[in-house]
Amino acid sequence: MRKMVFRLTVSMLLLSILGTAQEKVATMKSEMKKGEVSDATYTAQALSAAPKSIAKDAGVMRMGKDGNMRTLRESKNGFTCMVISTDRMCNDANSMAFFGAMMKGEAPTDKLGISYMLAGDQGSSNTDPKAEKKTADNHWVVTGPHIMVTGTASKSLGYPETADADPTKPYMMWAGTPYEHAMIPVGGAKPMATTAMEKK
Repeated sequence: MRKMVFRLTVSMLLLSILGTAQEKVATMKSEMKKGEVSDATYTAQALSAAPKSIAKDAGVMRMGKDGNMRTLRESKNGFTCMVISTDRMCNDANSMAFFGAMMKGEAPTDKLGISYMLAGDQGSSNTDPKAEKKTADNHWVVTGPHIMVTGTASKSLGYPETADADPTKPYMMWAGTPYEHAMIPVGGAKPMATTAMEKK
């Protein structure tokens, strides 16, 4: 009887802790979307996208309510971290230029670039770089912790270019568009990654 009461108590405690943690994550995501988190919290979130060896000297940029980016911390190693919506990323100069061009609808650089997203992402269309939400036919894919390789060289890696990618394995995102780049899952990606195909 004591064992049963103990197990029940531990289970309830764990559920309570899990619920509190989930509430904190949800609150933080909501605050991030509204731009209400402090610069210190934002910086910690942005830096979590990169390995510690990169994050320790990386710069941090944050988009203001006016849509302009401001620098919270200067980069000492050429990498800049940020949070876009709720997705955290840390880019070298070439991948910053690549994704900056994508946001503006301009031709991207063909130089090799590296971007870290070790916190994973909330998903994006694998066929439409401008899509902001999942639809029935835009091949939405959610990838766990990963790195991205941008630039012309990424196209020579030989990764699958299928619209309904398997995000537990390397694949090419936005294949056939000027913004095609390699997505390479790293440790821990498998349990977090899902595709639209899996949900049909």
